[in-house]
Order: sequence, then structure tokens, then C-alpha cells
Amino acid sequence: MLPVPGLAHQLLSSRAREQCLTSLPHCDITEALLKERDKQAKWNGIPLLLQKLYENSHPNSDFSQCQSILKEISPLLSMEAMAFVTEDRKAAQESTFPNTYTFDLFGGVDVMFWKLCNELVSYFCFIVSDDLIKDCLSILYNTCICTEGVTKRLAERNDFVLFLFTLMTNKKTFLQTATLIEDILGVKKEMIQLEDIPNLASLVSSFDQQQLANFCRILAVTISELDTGSDDKHTLLAKNAQQKKNLCPSRAEVNQATLLNIPGFVERLCKLATRKVSETTGTSNFLQELEEWYTWLDNALVLDALMRVANEEAEQSSTESSDESGLANTSTRTQLPQSMKIMHEIMYKLEVLYVLCVLLMGRQRNQVHKLIAEFKLIPGLNNLFDKLIWRKHSASALVLHGHNQNCDCSPDITLKIQFLRLLQSFSDHHENKYLLLNSQELNELSAISLKANIPEVDAVVNTDRSLVCDGKRGLLTRLLQVMKKEPAESSFRFWQARAVESFLRGATSYADQMFLLKRGLLEHILYCIVDSECKSRDVLQSYFDLLGELMKFNIDAFKRFNKYINTDEKFQIFLNQINSSLVDSNMLVRCITLSLDRFENQSDIKVAEVLSECRLLSYMSQMSMRMSFLFRLINIIHVQTLTQENVSCLNTSLVILMLARRKDKLPFYLHTLQEMEYTEKYPGFILNNFHSLLRFWQQHYLNKDKDSTCLENASFSITYANAPLCPTWSCLPHR
Repeated sequence: MLPVPGLAHQLLSSRAREQCLTSLPHCDITEALLKERDKQAKWNGIPLLLQKLYENSHPNSDFSQCQSILKEISPLLSMEAMAFVTEDRKAAQESTFPNTYTFDLFGGVDVMFWKLCNELVSYFCFIVSDDLIKDCLSILYNTCICTEGVTKRLAERNDFVLFLFTLMTNKKTFLQTATLIEDILGVKKEMIQLEDIPNLASLVSSFDQQQLANFCRILAVTISELDTGSDDKHTLLAKNAQQKKNLCPSRAEVNQATLLNIPGFVERLCKLATRKVSETTGTSNFLQELEEWYTWLDNALVLDALMRVANEEAEQSSTESSDESGLANTSTRTQLPQSMKIMHEIMYKLEVLYVLCVLLMGRQRNQVHKLIAEFKLIPGLNNLFDKLIWRKHSASALVLHGHNQNCDCSPDITLKIQFLRLLQSFSDHHENKYLLLNSQELNELSAISLKANIPEVDAVVNTDRSLVCDGKRGLLTRLLQVMKKEPAESSFRFWQARAVESFLRGATSYADQMFLLKRGLLEHILYCIVDSECKSRDVLQSYFDLLGELMKFNIDAFKRFNKYINTDEKFQIFLNQINSSLVDSNMLVRCITLSLDRFENQSDIKVAEVLSECRLLSYMSQMSMRMSFLFRLINIIHVQTLTQENVSCLNTSLVILMLARRKDKLPFYLHTLQEMEYTEKYPGFILNNFHSLLRFWQQHYLNKDKDSTCLENASFSITYANAPLCPTWSCLPHR
């Protein structure tokens, strides 16, 4: 009589409905009966192996017996896990995996968790072999892949998750541990706190560069705000309500601060992000490298490629074993192919850049900015731009871990997008943005200011020249060059435009605008909007936003615009693109409105000439056109549907009304809106809706320093420092 393990007994009791187990008693099961049922149910001896494993998993047991049992179980599970990875993901998910299912059904996961991973390794790690730990981790990982619910059950045990981090100190089991942790954290309902990990600082400091890059994949889950998964949660109303409930910093924010307190952490990330491919070391153990690649990339094509190289290595080794030069050639043969080394480095860098990007958007942004400037992240990325970051991406079928095979997120593509997101976060409203230029380009900015007889921007004067880009071109100029060469259907256009726009955000700088205008940026944007008649809403929005920042208060930009849009046909196409979606184009409408108001108050002959000739300014100067925009902007938004994306429509509406108020025309505008309501047979609807929006606007912006400051930088205080942030509400009808 063999006792069923207690944990398996509990599991069996909870799954009594399983058809193959309904007749089993919940006390003792004879070995003969178990074998008989094994044959009928085709359990491949897994229940018996688990019983033996349970009996031998005690502190005084022979661990070699445990390891031999695991060696029998492991191939049964890895075979199914390999099938899951190599098959089409959809087909694999619809398949059944009887071995891993049986393993979990008879309490295998629980035995591994409580006995091998918890008791033995925690308290007797000095006598447990690395191979035994690796087998345990591999079996757990394979079961998680193939059996639904296992990963979530493990994620519920916070003590187990923290325990896994302690296993990362062992270099031989690091990768298996990291892969399992990543999958568990991906389904964990509540984010772990990094400060709870024992000796986190010493753990991170013990990592080599390869381990640190892998660790960044785990960190990405712990420092990013959890997605709510519901559109309703993304409305500003829902966000405000959530912020009132959660006054303390989120776990993600606390984790970011924890990382920044680790000495040398950001410096090591910067070095890893800017390391050249030629500086990577070849592997001395190709099979270990093979295992790391497969586990990390989770892609059978990479495994096949590396297996082929490994087989060639073995053949060469056998033919050269008697050759005296064999030893000398070993280091050459064990090097990864250059293409693999490049892909390896790309995979490292995209994880590191993601972590840096998140930190740049966090509460400690200024601290992160100071560190990455000091450690020359931007010049380093500039040196990698042509050969690694923006090289022609391969036609690789690689799929990032956690993505399905229908996804086009190859490592090449993802690195480019992550790089552009980093530039956007780095430049946005920060004086360090001038590190994207080289010394000659900084001198060019100074020359533009001198020629225009305007003061230089303080940030340009104060930029440390030893930290800027080197070489013939800075990073911003390189980005403009690839942007102009990008195919019309490219998915990168959106991110490129966002990255360049972030350089222009903040207080409007004439020198910055002229720097980009001289490089043909305005003509390129207009070509994409008008001549190629771009259809992508996301790309169009990014182009309209960039165009607004580029042209704001810049008479030369409007002159260039009129020179390019030189026919009524072109101008009509441009207007059609604007009017097709005001949510996408409203920032440009705001720019034109503000610029027109400034130009009309200037007495310069050049400005007067452009005002009279520019189709765009003449169009916006018509009262009927401004009222049409105002009416539609108010009509397409409501308090219940306001998001961070469309709230700009409300702000643009306010700009139009603020300018009207300055000219004592606000009552006229409101009366006209009332007349338009009756014309459209919606009496009271527009103004009542607008009144509700204004009340919400007060609550959302006026009590939030960060949001109100960003709003001022974006539109209001640039030219109207003394104007109130919002119009008085006395003129609004109350119904």
C-alpha cells in the first residue's frame, strides 16, 4: 500500500469530478491498482513517479533518487512544451497536453513547490545540486505553459515568488528562474514590491551584463502601471475617482524609487544600452548559450538555427580532434554568427531601453535625466544609430516572448519603436533635450538666435558640451534623415513624428523651429498629409501635432506653408484632412488660432505680407470658420467620454473663447452658439454640455500642479502670461 501524498490527496478531492478518477478512494491506493489505472488512462507512469518523488523529497533522503525521478518526468513534459512552442499558437492552445495535465492533477506542482523548491532548497541548498534545481524549474515552467491555471496558482503565493528571486543568485539556474518569474508576474493580480526581495541591491550587483538584461524583462512588469483593461477606466472621470482613492504612490512608483536607490543601477543600464556589438564576448559553452537563446526567445526558428550551428561545431570538432591547431581554432568555432550576435544585442537593448523609458516618465524624472546625461546614454545611442538601431531590419520570423505568431513585433521593429519612445520621453519638456545635438548644431542654434536678434535659450547656453552627441550629425538630425526616407505605409511614422514633436514641446523656441525648418521638415509633413493623402488616423494626428509645434508663432513657417500649398486644390485637400477628424487635428487648429492672434497684433511689414497672402491664416481669420470649429469641438466631447486623448478639444475650445474675451467678443460668440443650436434643432444642448465641461475642467486642472503646468506650457502661458487660465463663467447661460 502506497499512501497518496497529502497534497495530491487534497487535489484529488477537489477534482473528484474528473472522469478517470471518480472511482479512486481518497485514502490509500495500492500500487497495483494505480498501475492498472495508469494503463487504462495512459498516464505514462506519472502518478507512480510522483509518489516516489514525494517519498524521497525529505531532508534525510537520497537526493540522487529525486534527480533520477525528475529525469524520467522531465522529458514527458518538455515534449509537450516544445509542441506548444513550435506549433501555431492558436492550434497549440486548442490542443490537449495529457502529461502535464496528469502531472498537475496528481499534485506534481504542489510537491515541487512545497518539497523541492521550498523546504529542500531553502534549508539544504548546500547539498542540493544545480541540476536538480534546474530540473525542478524546467518542469514547473513546462507545466505552466501547457496547463491552464498553474501559473495563476503559483502567482497567488507571494512567498514562492519572492523565494524564486533568491534562486537568481545561482548563475547556473538564473535563466530558468528568470523565465519562470516573468511568466508568473505576468498573471499576478497584485504587483510585487521590489523592496520585499531579500538583499535586492546585492542581488542586482551580482548580475553580469547578460543577466541584468534578462532581469530588465522582470523589472518591466514591476515598474509599469497595470492596465485596467477597460475603456471606462481610461476616462478622466474614472482616473480622477481612482486618484482620490489612491492618494499614496502606486506600487509601480515605489518600485521605481527602489531601483533608483540601488547604487550604480542606472549607470549599468546606460553601459548595456550603448555597448557595441563588437564588444560582446563569445560564448565558451555553446550548448549553454543555445539553452539561453531558446528559453529567452521562446521561438523554434532560433532554436533550429542554433542547433544547426551546434551540429556543425560538433562535426568540425570530431574531424579536428587530432589536429594540433584544434585548440587554437576552438575560440573561433565557438563564436556565435555575427547575425546572431546582433540579434542577441538587440534583444538585450530593447529590454533595457524600456526600463529607462519608464523611469524617465516617473516621479524621479529629473534624477534619472541627470544620471543618463552623466553616463552619456544619448551620445552612445547616436553611435549605434546606423549600425544597430536603424539598420535594415531582417526578414526574421522571430516573435517576442509573450506575443503570438500573428504579431509583427520582431526584435528589430520593437527596438526601433522603443528607441523612439525613449527619445520622446527624454526630450519632452526638459532642457536636456539639446543633448540630442552635437556641438556644431548647438552653434547653429546660437547663430539662428543671433541673426533673428533674439536672446539665446538658457538651456542651449547651459548645455554641457562634453555630454552632447559627437560625430558629423546629432541624434535628432539622424532621426530627421530616416524620417524623410520612411515608406508611406511604415508603422514607424507615428513614433518618429512623436519623438521630433517632443523636442519642440514647452516654451516655443524660434531657433528650434528654424533648425528643423531648414532641414525640410515642414515640406515633408505637408507632402505626407496632402500629396500622399495619408489615411492612418494615428499618423495623421502625430503629423498635425508636430506641424502645430513647428509653426506656432513662426511667420517664416506660415510663409513656407503657403509656398508649398500653392493651389486651391492642395489647400482643399489639406482642409479635408483637418476636418475629417477634429480630435486628431485640433492641436493644429489651436496653433493657427493663437498664431493668427499674435500676428494681427504686430505691425511688422513681413508679417502683414504673410497675413494677406497665406491661405491658412486668411481662412482662420473668418469669424464663420472659427465658430464652425468651436461648435464642432464642443459637440464631439462630453464629460463622461473625456479622455487624455480628446480633452485637448476642450482646451482648444477654451483658447478660442479666451481670445474672444480679450477682444470683448465672448458674449457674441456665446450668442452665436445659441443660434447654431436652434439651427441644428438642439436648443440648449451645446451650451449646457459646454457648461458641464467647464465645471469638470476646473476640477481636473486647477487643483493639479502637474496637469495645469503642462497645459500652460502647451498653449496658454506661451504668449498670455498675464491672462487668466479660464474665462469667467458669468456669461454662460444656466439652464
